[in-house]
Amino acid sequence: MNRTAPRHWLAAASMFLAAAALGHHSFNMFDTDKVVVLHGTVQEVQWSNPHVILVVNVEPKAAGQPAVWNVECTSPGNLNRIGWSRKSIKAGDKIEVEINPLRDGSAGGAFHKATLLETGQVFTASLREAEKAGDGY
Repeated sequence: MNRTAPRHWLAAASMFLAAAALGHHSFNMFDTDKVVVLHGTVQEVQWSNPHVILVVNVEPKAAGQPAVWNVECTSPGNLNRIGWSRKSIKAGDKIEVEINPLRDGSAGGAFHKATLLETGQVFTASLREAEKAGDGY
């Protein structure tokens, strides 16, 4: 009986799982050459792994309709390390937020910077840079 066969299978399976996990960190869905500035009100902050999500009711331009945008930040751990807390940005805050938009044109993007309009407080965090640096979750 060949005792190395199970080891080879285990090694192959672990490489496949590692490749699948790395696929999560693809930024191809975001247009990193483009920055969009949104103005609106925070509807919800989803403070959970793997990424914090800001749900923003964006004010319409001219006669347009309001839209809900999902803005993807890095992980809660990464945000905590750079000084954010669960209460830094909260529902009801009037906000200006800079993002790299989704390539498919849907209402979402990768977070870069937010300014709370009431206080002028600025929050920054680059999802792409945090993940590229290996800060992980």
